[in-house]
Formats: sequence, structure tokens, C-alpha cells
Amino acid sequence: MIIGAVMVPHPPIAVAEIGKGEEKKIQKTLDSFAKVSETIAELKPDTIVMITPHVILYRDWFNISEGSHAYGDFSRYGAGSVKFETDYDETLSRRISELCEAEGIPAGTQYDRDHDLDQGTMVPLYFINQKYRNYKLVRIGQSGLPLSVHYRFGMCIRKAAQESDKRILIVASGDLSHCEKEDGPYGYKPEGPAYDARLMKDMAAADFKALLGYEPGFLSKAEECGHRSFVIMAGILDRLAVEPEVLSHEATFGVGYGFVIYRIKKSDETRNFLDQYEAAVRNECGARQEAADPYVRLAIAAVREWVLFHKRLSEPVAEELKNQRAGVFVSIHEFGDLRGCIGTIEPVRSCIAEEIVANAISACSKDPRFEPVQKEELDFLEMSVDVLSPAEPVRSMSELDAKRYGVIVSSEDGRRGLLLPDLEGVDTPQEQIRIARSKAGIGEFETVRLERFEVIRHV
Repeated sequence: MIIGAVMVPHPPIAVAEIGKGEEKKIQKTLDSFAKVSETIAELKPDTIVMITPHVILYRDWFNISEGSHAYGDFSRYGAGSVKFETDYDETLSRRISELCEAEGIPAGTQYDRDHDLDQGTMVPLYFINQKYRNYKLVRIGQSGLPLSVHYRFGMCIRKAAQESDKRILIVASGDLSHCEKEDGPYGYKPEGPAYDARLMKDMAAADFKALLGYEPGFLSKAEECGHRSFVIMAGILDRLAVEPEVLSHEATFGVGYGFVIYRIKKSDETRNFLDQYEAAVRNECGARQEAADPYVRLAIAAVREWVLFHKRLSEPVAEELKNQRAGVFVSIHEFGDLRGCIGTIEPVRSCIAEEIVANAISACSKDPRFEPVQKEELDFLEMSVDVLSPAEPVRSMSELDAKRYGVIVSSEDGRRGLLLPDLEGVDTPQEQIRIARSKAGIGEFETVRLERFEVIRHV
């Protein structure tokens, strides 16, 4: 059974052997670690489930650490004398993996490549071990999948914990923003303190539904570290009433450190936050699809026909889509994250309608970055169609504008990379070119030819 949960940061400088006196500048963090450790000692867990962003990270897989034992030390921080050795709870890890497989959640131990304990695990354990050591560990990682999948992964962990007769405590390890001060790791961005304020407010209220609604672009700009850890914890606490105790928040070194203890009160079916969130998204997506113009409606129909029946759409379309030719990109998003994007720089088919249907099918089934869209996802998809103007050469960077123009980068041997304009999180032509180079496999110092184009975006 689950006996409690805590949200903690993992700053190595908080460890005395690493900080060498500097740790005293974050005294609130040290005091909060002491309080968390005392609470855990009082709860006496048999197993600690540690959710950390610093185990091996896969785009489409949640890593669960394998084996019976784990070791680690702080040698990379100049404190190799601080060592850790702990036993893993193999039974619980195995059951979590089984439940995830049954639910279609990509998770397990089979791709665990780094067996050494990470800083996201060792920093909390450094303080916990000062008060309590009679536990086994399950070490859980994040993924590049949407927040909703992280929550659902947490629900599998919750089910495994509820089946067990062990006392199980959850530790969600994660720093907040890394861009809260000019002299911090990533300088200053306004999204940094904005994220910390918003996150601490939501965690203080145990408003776990709100965690699912953080925009991917905002999270990226905030340079956060632990949001997905917190969402997994929220999924573990699904349908449980909790009493939050906020201990502290500070950002002395430009990185946010926040602490909240969650005490379990009772079952509460009204706290089914993923169900609520998905119902709201389903309604919003349905309303958008109803209001969509003919371009997007055609893309939606083509995707549905392909996913449900594996057939190419043959419905009649608006005349305006049959009488023009242009390059077209179809983009698919799910829960705010890109789910597929395929297009043609120049027209290759008889009309825009044919371009849309073909590229919509490719975007949902052939984008090499993603698995094909499944029928269960259809109600949560948002689509846009970009109709491209003919490309024109660019003589200088001053002729580019990330909001107005897309960019095409071509190498001398014919490799080409394209990036659409006005993308969230891409604010400068330099960023556009860097991403377009990367997509085409063109090196940073290779000579390239630049072109720009405009789009009419249909949503």
C-alpha cells in the first residue's frame, strides 16, 4: 500500500562533502531535507519508489532499473568517499512492468543500460539514509512521451503498490526551473520564475489535474527538470485524498528547489484527474474539429479513414482544394505535443486535396519519429495544414523572420531540411536554421544554401 509521497529537489551542492560550506546558502533546502527524512523515518516504508529524471532517458520508453542491487557515489562531484549501496525491490519492479505491458504503457527493465545510481536518486538518499535505511528501492525514469502517458504510467505503479502488502513511499525527485537568475545555469528567462510560482501553487493545492495542462513550449523555455517526475507521482496518487504540507522553495543559485510532503488520507473517486483532463481535451478537440475549415476537415477525415479502416479517403472535396497545386504540410498534435508532421516542399500531386490526403496519411502512420496513430487517440488529435508559397533564395539573415517565413537549408550534395514558420519555442532565424540543419543531417560548419517561404496556416 502507498503510505505517503514527497516532492524533493536533488542539488549536489546540498551534500556537505560537495558543498564544502556553500550548502549553507540554501539552508531552507537543508532544513526541508531534514524534515522529509524525519517524516520517512516515522512512516517506516518497506520500499521507496524513486522517480528521477537522471536515469537513462528514452523518447518512448520508461526505464525501470533492473537487478537486485545498486551502487553509486559522488566521485563526479569530487566526493567519491560518499558511497551508496542499496537493494532493489525486484518483485515490485517486475509487477509494475507486467501491469504496464497489460495497459500498453512502454515501460520495463529490459533497456536499463546505466546501473550506477544517479544524482536524482543519490541526493535524496543522502539525507534519507541519515534517518532511515531499512528499505528497498525501485528506481523509475521519465520519457519523452506526453504528460498524460506519464500520469497513466503512475497509475500502473499505484495499482502494483495497492496489490502489495508492503508499505510503499513515493519520492518524486526533480529540480524546478534552471533559468531563474542571470548567473544561473541557463541565465535568466521570465518563464523560469513563472514556472516555479505556478508549479508550487499547484503542488500546494494538490491540484494534479493542472500539472497535465502545462504547455510543452512553456516547460521547455522554463528549463525545468522534474515536471514529469511530479506527473508520475500524481498518477500514483490518482483517486487518493492527500494532505499537502509545503516545506520550502528557494532559487538561490538560479535553480528552483521545492519541497512538498503528501500524507495519504483516504480514497477519493473525485480525484480521477486524468479522466477529467481527457474529457476536457476530447470536448475541446471535438469543438475545434467542428469549426475547422475545409483544409483541416479533409486532413481529419483522411487520418480517421486510414487509422480506422486502413483505406485512402475518397470523399468529394471542396472545389478550392481541387483547382490549385502547392506544397502542403500536415501537422498532428496530441495533448500539446507533436504527434506527426509530413509534407511536400513543392507540389507533387494533381491538386492541394491530393497533397493533404497523402500527407495526412503519412503524418499519422509514416513519420519515423513516432509510432502510428491508434484509434484510441483520434478524439485527442489536433491538426493543422500549411500551404506553402514557392520558395525564394535568401541572401542574408536579415531577410529571415521566424514568425513570418519558414526556412529551407540545402547542402552542396543535395540534403535538404525544412522548418515551418511560427513554431512554438522557435523564436529566431538562427534557431530555425540550426533545427533545419539537424533534420537534414547537415553539419554546423557545412556550406548551405538558404531559401525562405511563407505559409497559409489552416487550423
